[in-house]
Amino acid sequence: MSNPEQDPQIEHCRSGEGPAPSEAGGLREDLPEARFTEGLSSGARVEDGDGCAVEILEPREVPLGGPRAMPVKRTLPQRARSLIGAWCFLDHFGPHDVAVAGGMDVARHPHTGLATVSWLFEGRVDHVDSAGHWALVRPGEVNLMNAGVGITHTEYSTDDTTVLHGAQLWYALPDERRFSEPDLHSHRPEPVTGEGWSAKVFLGELLGRSSPVPTALPLTGVELRLDPGAELRTTVPTGHEHGLLAVQGAVSLQGVDVPFSHLAYVGTGTEELVVRAGDEPVVALLIGGEPLGEQIIAWWNFVGRSQEEIETWRAAYMQEMGFDAPGEDSPLAHVEAGGFQGSAGEPLGHEVGGEVLDALVDTAYDDGRPFPQYGALPHDPKDPIPAPPLSKVPMRPRG
Repeated sequence: MSNPEQDPQIEHCRSGEGPAPSEAGGLREDLPEARFTEGLSSGARVEDGDGCAVEILEPREVPLGGPRAMPVKRTLPQRARSLIGAWCFLDHFGPHDVAVAGGMDVARHPHTGLATVSWLFEGRVDHVDSAGHWALVRPGEVNLMNAGVGITHTEYSTDDTTVLHGAQLWYALPDERRFSEPDLHSHRPEPVTGEGWSAKVFLGELLGRSSPVPTALPLTGVELRLDPGAELRTTVPTGHEHGLLAVQGAVSLQGVDVPFSHLAYVGTGTEELVVRAGDEPVVALLIGGEPLGEQIIAWWNFVGRSQEEIETWRAAYMQEMGFDAPGEDSPLAHVEAGGFQGSAGEPLGHEVGGEVLDALVDTAYDDGRPFPQYGALPHDPKDPIPAPPLSKVPMRPRG
């Protein structure tokens, strides 16, 4: 999924009074008095009883793109919190009537320095990438794409999809794994069940289940379903952070209500998570992991460590797609113009197509990055998505 924002306008968490639990449709009235932080719809609650803090991160609506711009609800990143473990991006979309919202219609776009994780509740999406993978993303089956040093891909709802509902997440690759080779992994987890609940562990380990999908550092990803009034208690590593996304139904985490499409955050030091359903069935996503422990710069579809990296990757993508003329450090600068059409429809003479790739096999950028950094994609009837312009405001590391 491509991020349409180059410099998201995101909310600050600021001090003040927030709504009481009952005002937010509370599930519990037996908790001790708590302190709230406003700036998000339900604020951040700190329970005096056991010192466990729960932050509620409010989503903002973002148009995904395509002719009818399917809206998504984004809870990560925002100024209040950039990371949960290594998770740096979370979009919740749907349930959408594809005939009205347009479905997923995301043409070729790049990623670098991160891995994408797709999880669907309803509908199906075709994924094709420049590392040679094709995947049909289906409900209950995780699709993890490691972008590594660089990849491009497309995401289109299938023709038989009438309702689309799901989430896409990204996690930032740790420094030692940022420039790995791109790859793709899929897995359909078997549910683990308890009294009034079931869970599908699609990443990491929880509730006695382990996912075979490799990650560059410890992460957790779990779909939870609870019957009305049911409660799930699970021990978690005290060194991990966790977040709970409310997908359907009234749900609480550690006794704090989580409104629809909001993300509840619990920091390190927590030994047990308590998830409780209200008076209707609940669907939720639980994510977590070991803190990344690094400062990152997340811009558009790239996660880097410096503004220079982001600028370099943007330039490579724009040149390889034919939007911009090649720079001096690009192998494309040494290709004699032969009338190739750029992907933007302009006769730049440097599109990374079959003949050009054949001429540049085993070449690299001057700094050692592989060429082409963003690979060759099977034919796509749509033009690639151009990178947004760089802001004049210096990029700041966060984390």
